[in-house]
Amino acid sequence: MSARGGVAELGDIDRIIATALGEDLGSGDMTSRLTVPATAVARGRIIAKQALTFCAGPVVVRTFEQVDPAVTVELCVDEGARVAPGTEVIRLAGPARALLAGERTALNLLGRACAVATSTHAHVEAAGPKLRVVDTRKTMPGLRALDRYAVRMGGGHNHRNDLGAGVLIKENHIRCAGSVDAAVRAARQHASHAVRVECEVETLIEVREAISAGADVLLLDNMDDETLREAVEIARNQNERVLLEVSGGITLARLPSLATIGLDLVSVGALTHSAPSVDLSLLFELP
Repeated sequence: MSARGGVAELGDIDRIIATALGEDLGSGDMTSRLTVPATAVARGRIIAKQALTFCAGPVVVRTFEQVDPAVTVELCVDEGARVAPGTEVIRLAGPARALLAGERTALNLLGRACAVATSTHAHVEAAGPKLRVVDTRKTMPGLRALDRYAVRMGGGHNHRNDLGAGVLIKENHIRCAGSVDAAVRAARQHASHAVRVECEVETLIEVREAISAGADVLLLDNMDDETLREAVEIARNQNERVLLEVSGGITLARLPSLATIGLDLVSVGALTHSAPSVDLSLLFELP
């Protein structure tokens, strides 16, 4: 397995797996108990049936460790690798009942991670080397650690993990504070010197206001390309060190154009909230 990814990067993955197994095996596996001899052993191969970015092999290992440590799992490709249709990505062997018990949970988690990694890879390729692609908190509830890991394996980067991990002033904060200026100055006054203050802005007037108030990062939200070019010019003239992030209306087709504007970051909720399913299958072989 590549050193690029592993269990240590997955956070509380054992809790995620245990919850998923509990949903599927809460009352046992009646069909396997009635039809598969307790002594039966089998081998299995997980096959990628489409081109994808492979991710979360260690999750499959941990899943079967929880089901039955007698199952052996061999990862055939590295984390983050691009694989072609028909590629064997994982080999399994062990008690047949255990393989059947863990099959759906393993494929669900593997499929989710590969989908996010594959989508992220496509966005990173479209954005090119200078525009950094980052995720959002629009993750699947309960699966944030897995989703964020998959973004990294797809070549993307993570935004803040949770509400306590950074200052991001958005539209409703501004309404409560009274103005962009008031919100940014309040955050700047009370936040640690080690914390960047980011502010969402929707107009060129707000761009100027946020920078004047001391924002370190601007989130340029729902602006067309022409307005973005103006925003970049204003920001660079006012404070050349301010980071510029764009969000809203981001598509694969638009990314090459955004990469020419002079932005630093593009945040894409679709990496995690709309990642299309990938096609994986687990094929059993009896010895």
